[in-house]
Amino acid sequence: MNKNKMYLKNYNSISDDVKFATNSVVRLKIMATLYRESQNMKSLNESTGLNYSSISSGMHDLELKDYVYRENNKYHLSNRVKCQIKAIIEFDEMMTVLDEFFNILDKHFVEMLPDKSVTELYILGKASLMEADDVDAFRIYNFIENSLFDANEVKCILPFYYENFNSKLNGLIRKKKKVEALVPKNLQTTFEIKSGIKKLSTFKGNHNFLLIVTDKIMILGFFKEDGYFDKNRLLTSKNPDAIGWANNLFENFKIKNK
Repeated sequence: MNKNKMYLKNYNSISDDVKFATNSVVRLKIMATLYRESQNMKSLNESTGLNYSSISSGMHDLELKDYVYRENNKYHLSNRVKCQIKAIIEFDEMMTVLDEFFNILDKHFVEMLPDKSVTELYILGKASLMEADDVDAFRIYNFIENSLFDANEVKCILPFYYENFNSKLNGLIRKKKKVEALVPKNLQTTFEIKSGIKKLSTFKGNHNFLLIVTDKIMILGFFKEDGYFDKNRLLTSKNPDAIGWANNLFENFKIKNK
């Protein structure tokens, strides 16, 4: 069961918890503070700005519901509540990402992404949507080529053969840089002849997605529903978490296609 289905399955119980928590500003402040770290009464007073009486009353309610427990003179948020808060935060962040990047995710073959990577799309919250314009129609491809220029390590999913990308990757290989690629089965021979990539694996199908992940940046592009690659839009980020997500996507897709 993927995370989205798990969230929906647990919606009723989570929503009851949310109603209980949001019904009191005091409880919300206490829970938000304890979610970051366990604290004693004095540090809670300093962190929240609440007086001792309000904290004591709110803590009593939370303890009765088994939201918090006391140990070694500190109050701790229960693991159950931590998991539910984390699920709500992640789901909300993912909805924000989906809304922000609607132009590239709508009417594209996003379902080609492995389920695990889709449920962790919220990690791309700090990514940028790059779009081509009338001034520079080749902005997207030029950006990809420039991103490969000084890479020390590259993992890529290449759903099509493009000579300029291939030349950049071959240049990195000549410099003894690490390059690994996944390519369509029907283009295997082309890549084997023209590319110097030693770590070359294949996948079935054509209309998947483009992924370039280096030690410095991640780049993600999709095919449109008409079967053509969208040369006008990319998701890109230099954020370490986004790069980590892209590396996991590469590995998940590689395992999926073994």
